[in-house]
Amino acid sequence: MKSTKSKQIFQLVAWLLILILLNFIGSYFFKRFDLTSEKRYTLNPATVEMLKNLDDEIYVKVYLEGDFNAAFTRLRNETREMLDEFRVYAKKGLNYEFINIYDQKNKNDITEVQRELYNKGIDPTELRTKTGKGEQTQVLFPGAVIYYKTREGVWQIFNKQDGIPAEQCVNNSVQNLEYGLSNTIRKLQETIRPRVAFIRGHHELDTSHTRDIYNALSEYYDVEYLRIKKRLNALKPFSAIVLAWPDSVVNEQDKFIIDQYVMNGGKVLWCLEPVYTNYDSLKLKGYTLGLNNNINLDDILFNYGARVNPALVQDMQCGYIPINRGFKGGSADLKMFPWIFKPLVMPQGNHPIVKNLGLVRFEFAGYIDTVGAPGIKKTILLESSKNSRVQAVPVRVNLSIVGTQLNEKKFTNGNKPMAVLLEGSFKSNYQNRLTDTIAKDSAIAFKVKSKPTSMIVIADGDIIRNDFNYQTMSISPLGYDKYMKQEFANKTFLLNCMNYLIDGPELMSVRTREVKLRLLDRKKIGLDNPLKWKMYNVVFPLVILIFAGAVLTSMRRKKFTSTNEKK
Repeated sequence: MKSTKSKQIFQLVAWLLILILLNFIGSYFFKRFDLTSEKRYTLNPATVEMLKNLDDEIYVKVYLEGDFNAAFTRLRNETREMLDEFRVYAKKGLNYEFINIYDQKNKNDITEVQRELYNKGIDPTELRTKTGKGEQTQVLFPGAVIYYKTREGVWQIFNKQDGIPAEQCVNNSVQNLEYGLSNTIRKLQETIRPRVAFIRGHHELDTSHTRDIYNALSEYYDVEYLRIKKRLNALKPFSAIVLAWPDSVVNEQDKFIIDQYVMNGGKVLWCLEPVYTNYDSLKLKGYTLGLNNNINLDDILFNYGARVNPALVQDMQCGYIPINRGFKGGSADLKMFPWIFKPLVMPQGNHPIVKNLGLVRFEFAGYIDTVGAPGIKKTILLESSKNSRVQAVPVRVNLSIVGTQLNEKKFTNGNKPMAVLLEGSFKSNYQNRLTDTIAKDSAIAFKVKSKPTSMIVIADGDIIRNDFNYQTMSISPLGYDKYMKQEFANKTFLLNCMNYLIDGPELMSVRTREVKLRLLDRKKIGLDNPLKWKMYNVVFPLVILIFAGAVLTSMRRKKFTSTNEKK
């Protein structure tokens, strides 16, 4: 007996020494193991590097606490786990707290907090929960405010997507947790921000109709409006430029300057309107003509690998417009009808720019063909639905088609590219077109081939245009449709485009993380004997535990009985 007791004490001491040794070694060597199939707890190397370079503490106030349904409970728990992962690598520390705005007893205080969060930029969402008393509706602000040094930023945790089930929206939000949090911290960390220029001087959209995207981009970059005015170095200070619906000819001097800007590694977002239509004529007369809007950019884009076709895309997956069908009681009888010239595009690709993106609204849009350009990678970002067709210019756009039964058999030109990403080393549009004197002029510093760079071509100017009310001098959010009373994902798409162009694929690659949504079969749990599934989940595990305990107890009794008999 004494030798057995000594042996057990020796084993205990040995295990304690091993644990102490392992902890000592672990203090010098850091390693984490992620055993999940999708590596959901493994941060992107770019995120880890950013966190290690922080020179001050991060503090996060998360407004996602309370009595939620299963989906939002999961989102809250995943958010907490993601913050814990960030905390591990944050050099100067990361602290957070979860706040329930409804913990405050005073309704006025709750309203004030809601107003403050809305003004900061956190979008509210309605959460409907079934209770014993019926359905309860609660307004949530599922976001966070992040503090770093003297700055603060907003992290929108839950992103609602129109036309997508709530569970899928939550899952997409979970997939974007790392990107959203790291991107917000990165913005707060930057001291010298990249510069972006909206090009002016060719009848581009005015400041009123680009104000919302201008404000959105200003959260990330220093943004300004710029006229090139034939100045060779006018674009040199800018990381990216935007051409927002130029409506008149771009002269050769400005086009040459843009070309050489690209050759020097500049990024371009082309938002072009290939077909000219008069919307006022459509409203007043009931028809308009769609004509080729030639602005002298076809050759340069063709050289880079894209051709924007002067044709209108008609899509059965479309928005609505109001039509007056007569008068009732002295007022117009307006009814909403599908408008095939307003395609609603659902991104289908897995590229980080469009992954988990909602519907994007186009209007009087063209389409793009990718053409031969050696060394250029072409990625289609957005395309029309399979039930679409194109009409080449000149085309008559008539309101008389509204209300007529659409024949699906006539919409067979589907999946027309409407936004394309071009990446690689581009060749100059002016190669072999300049005299030797100009090509060799040191002041011009002409380049034939670009550094590796990228650009995005979109065959619609309306995609970047926000509505502006001249009577109230107020702007509508970009992507907001006043007839459908719905905000589409235009702004998010354009922000993603610019983030990708300027920050590169490393940061945006965080958005490709995929967390599998393992949902229960609603048919089985709701209709096919729900008591059976409750028994499987509650009773059977207990039975298994009791059975295992009984077997182990029986084995121990036999072991000790045989030992005593031998003694």
